[in-house]
Amino acid sequence: MKSLQRAGLLVCTVFAANTASAQELNQADTAWILTATALVLFMTIPGLSLFYAGLVRSKNVLSVLMQCFALTCLMSLLWFAVGYSIAFGSDGVEQGAFIGDFGNVFFASMTMDSLNGGIPAVLFAMFQMTFAIITPALIVGGFAERMRFSAMLLFCSIWLLVVYAPVCHWVWGGGWLGNMGLQDFAGGTVVHITAAVAALVAAVIMGPRRGFGTVAMPPHNLTLTVMGAGMLWVGWFGFNAGSAVAADNSAAMAMLVTHLSASAGSLAWMTMEWIRHGKPSVLGIVTGMVAGLGTITPASGSVGPAAAVLIGLTAGVVCYFATNWIKNKLRIDDSLDVFPVHGVGGILGTLLAGVFCSTQLGIFSGNGFSDGITSIGGQLTVQATGVIATFAYTAVVSWLILKLVDAMVGLRVDADEETQGLDLVLHDERGYDL
Repeated sequence: MKSLQRAGLLVCTVFAANTASAQELNQADTAWILTATALVLFMTIPGLSLFYAGLVRSKNVLSVLMQCFALTCLMSLLWFAVGYSIAFGSDGVEQGAFIGDFGNVFFASMTMDSLNGGIPAVLFAMFQMTFAIITPALIVGGFAERMRFSAMLLFCSIWLLVVYAPVCHWVWGGGWLGNMGLQDFAGGTVVHITAAVAALVAAVIMGPRRGFGTVAMPPHNLTLTVMGAGMLWVGWFGFNAGSAVAADNSAAMAMLVTHLSASAGSLAWMTMEWIRHGKPSVLGIVTGMVAGLGTITPASGSVGPAAAVLIGLTAGVVCYFATNWIKNKLRIDDSLDVFPVHGVGGILGTLLAGVFCSTQLGIFSGNGFSDGITSIGGQLTVQATGVIATFAYTAVVSWLILKLVDAMVGLRVDADEETQGLDLVLHDERGYDL
């Protein structure tokens, strides 16, 4: 009898120890995700802000900076209020296929001691908040230099809650695409396809800027753009490597493949320009970098270095031609090339993740195997399903939101205001007053 009691006590002790271990704070992981969170926020302000600001005309430079800054503030509060709960619901609770529960409205189920894996639950929510900030900010490039500030705030607020948060749940929050086995490590569908499709729809609905196709609209300050591009490159390490949510081998490999793809994408775009136009441009090499980064994002946790170089090279070439095709052939004024760079890159990277994904990452990984799916064709079907579903849902809902906002406050400034510039018209300030 005593031996049975001792055995029972031993089992309970082991179970309790294992439970405590599972709930124990991992200080190394916590320190890394704290750093990664700051890096992703750094991508929006100042990274994306400066990248976009340099690309517009001088009369609109402050409007872009203001939009990115205001979105950072507004999206943060919306994510805290209800966005996180739509995307991830109550931590540790089984979720629905399409939307999370509302058990974490205003982070209601979190305390200072709550954990999500080995990191504080509030830290995971904050890390995901930075993704919810940069995604709407990316859309700004599609309607730059012509949308009302009030319309931008209203559109992005609704869009975050009815497009971004549900798609985030589908992929990362226990929804149907994640359960299907979609490989999207850091946001090929969740971030890049959603933002780019919304930007494309906005560009089509609002129409081109005055003078598009007849008046030259070169970037007014490429120095700002290059500075912003460098900040994006550095910040992207938090974006991709941080998505491992641990300080481990997966994070290290994600950081390496992110850097290699960005490098390859830059050189590929630069080479295409050099061949076709006789000279490589600064704008081309930094745009190629962004294409390489966006394309590796969904695959960064499941491919090796050699595959990353191939993905980056492909991104530089394909996104280069997509940019020319959309602006010169389709005549769509996606002002800062959000769709051809982020959208085409996100689609390409999501599909290529199904080709090169591997459970045994090495220098030449790329056997097409993934969790439970042992054929490239099977994984590609899953990847394509994710792309099509995200594209279609985002396009339809973004169109509806834009029409609603247009009816409420009007989407576009009038012709005289657009000619004068949004800095003075909307903010009564000048970017340059020399």
